[in-house]
Amino acid sequence: MSEREFLQAQLRNFLGSEQRKTMCTAIDYYDGKHDILNKQRYVIGEGNTRIALQGVPNNQIVDNRFDDLVDQKVNYLLSKPLDINADDDELDKMFGIQFQRLLKSVGKFATMAGKAYIHPYIGIDGTLKFKMMKPHQVLPFWADEEHTQLDAFLYLYDIEYYTGLETKTIHKVEYYTPNGIQYYIWDTERLLPDPDKEDTANFAIADTPYNWERIPLIMFRANEFEQPLIDKVKSLQDALNRLLSNFQDNMEEDIRSTILILQNYDGENLAEFRQNLASYGAIKVRTVDGVNGDVKALKIEVNSDNYQLLINILRKAIIENGRGFDAKDDRMANNPNQMNIMSMYSDIDLDANEMELEFKSSLHDLMWFVNTYRGLTNQDTVEEVDFIFNRDLPINEGDTINNCKNSVGIISNETIIANHPWTTDAAEELAKVKKEQSEVTADFVVPNGGEADGE
Repeated sequence: MSEREFLQAQLRNFLGSEQRKTMCTAIDYYDGKHDILNKQRYVIGEGNTRIALQGVPNNQIVDNRFDDLVDQKVNYLLSKPLDINADDDELDKMFGIQFQRLLKSVGKFATMAGKAYIHPYIGIDGTLKFKMMKPHQVLPFWADEEHTQLDAFLYLYDIEYYTGLETKTIHKVEYYTPNGIQYYIWDTERLLPDPDKEDTANFAIADTPYNWERIPLIMFRANEFEQPLIDKVKSLQDALNRLLSNFQDNMEEDIRSTILILQNYDGENLAEFRQNLASYGAIKVRTVDGVNGDVKALKIEVNSDNYQLLINILRKAIIENGRGFDAKDDRMANNPNQMNIMSMYSDIDLDANEMELEFKSSLHDLMWFVNTYRGLTNQDTVEEVDFIFNRDLPINEGDTINNCKNSVGIISNETIIANHPWTTDAAEELAKVKKEQSEVTADFVVPNGGEADGE
């Protein structure tokens, strides 16, 4: 088997794999494209065959709780600015607001699909840049079972182009190895050389080609097992959608919510009866052989309380299985104390702890590429870097301010200021406090060592 034949086989297996289908399902569910949108109502016909019903209510309601869970987890850990504990202005600029925006997107895909990737590359301007690669577009070849070292990877993406007035799609494939990048086109399950590109080195600086000593791809995973969130809640989300859709179907049934029992109906068939009843709101009956005609109704009641009970159970189960939080929890009413808030956020905190550890490890791997680039461009490398994640946890400001007051004289003012709920920049706030204190002290200082008036 040649290398290209091996890649063809691996890519074919990846595109049809359950793992990739799960990734695509997770992304679809976040976008509101749920299985309920394929719902159809059936009846059992002759020979036990299913026959699709026409002209009956067929609601397809999506109550998207999955995207709430994803947004909760990502915003809880990654919505606030990332602190970089390193005295380096260039590093602060590199990991500034644009990178933190990228990291939040990476966190969203990692939460949905279990993992996502960042690809470091050198831009046209010669600077180091970072690009997110979505998990369903990357096929990594790992050197170890723990997925910590890469041998190579394939990156798949689509390009649309026009042929006359028609739009066509071409499937591009890039193969990254320690020796550089190879370019292919995926055409009817075959890898063909890309006629528009030539194989190149990983990057170039000042027209000098270079290859990284490591494969330029860093995996960011949500947990140790790379488990997608969709695996935990899909069945519950589907059940909730079905329940709401069926309830709406039953509420819209109109005539079909009542089974009518006919005696001596003055008509030819049931279709005509239904049509007359729907059109005129009346039917004709007759007396046959001394038996009076009649219409009796067998009512089918739709108990909304039962539906509401099940809907609440499913919504709560989605939150608990997905380790989210309920913003309408009773513990958040009437000015909750900090212990209640921490209790409500305990589940999401568990996932955040694991995700933070995985992301910190990946960010340290990313620093290898930063230091390598800085070495090639004659800049100083950074040996020790600590990435600090600031979580978006609600607090009871009154309790926190009182705790700060009660801590004066016990711990340093710097620590108290850093933990005050109104502080945005601890260093800047501490400088303001020191300046105010020095100005107040200066007002009471009498020149030439004299005594103040009245003493």
